[in-house]
Amino acid sequence: MKESLTAETVMIAGHGGDQIEAYLARPQDTQTFGGIVVIHHMPGYDSSTKEIARKFAAHGYAAIMPNLYWRDAPGASPDDAAAAARAKGGVPDERLVGDVGGAAEYLRGMAGCNGKIGVIGYCSGGRQSFLSACSLPLQAAVDCYGGAVVHVPEQAPASMKPIVGLAKDLSCPLLGLFGADDQFPPPAETAELSQVLDSFGKPHEFHTFEGAGHAFFSPDRPSYRVDAATKGWELVWDFFGKHLAS
Repeated sequence: MKESLTAETVMIAGHGGDQIEAYLARPQDTQTFGGIVVIHHMPGYDSSTKEIARKFAAHGYAAIMPNLYWRDAPGASPDDAAAAARAKGGVPDERLVGDVGGAAEYLRGMAGCNGKIGVIGYCSGGRQSFLSACSLPLQAAVDCYGGAVVHVPEQAPASMKPIVGLAKDLSCPLLGLFGADDQFPPPAETAELSQVLDSFGKPHEFHTFEGAGHAFFSPDRPSYRVDAATKGWELVWDFFGKHLAS
């Protein structure tokens, strides 16, 4: 791991050519690197998710996190922007795919990028990571406890629909990291998704951690579980190292 990196806010072309804000972190003194699109969780484009982007840069990847709520409340705080997006029914799937696709193209256009792009998302971003991998040509995808893939609960935003029907179009290997105590998604639902992926011969590996619930990766929340998060990061490094290395 190299700690030398640069991080900045940039503007990228998202869905429909819209200019949206994004947070970019890239390694220094690294001649070639893979790229990772980081999809923020439902609370928004916040400091904790920007820290994840920097973590990837410290490990030798260029990482970019598009602000999915930029159109809803440009310049607003993460909490206010997330509230504005929820009031409009959440991020439409089509727009999400366009924004992630634009972020991936931005990475591919960077000098030194090897053209291999992965995606990772947390909570709602986990669902959106799966959606992106079924809609875009990517080399690796990580779903961290993304619900509403197979079944959508009543309290979910209006824009959320089941997307398990897209499984046949999965473009790359998928890593799923889940908590045994989570109810969104519950273990039975992730097992059902795994069976669907098996039926289409789609490469994937799912890991469910005992004693962990939703958001076990978040060190600033009571839900944080050290053992699950530590093992989860080890799996992420191995997975991206296998699929995104030069």
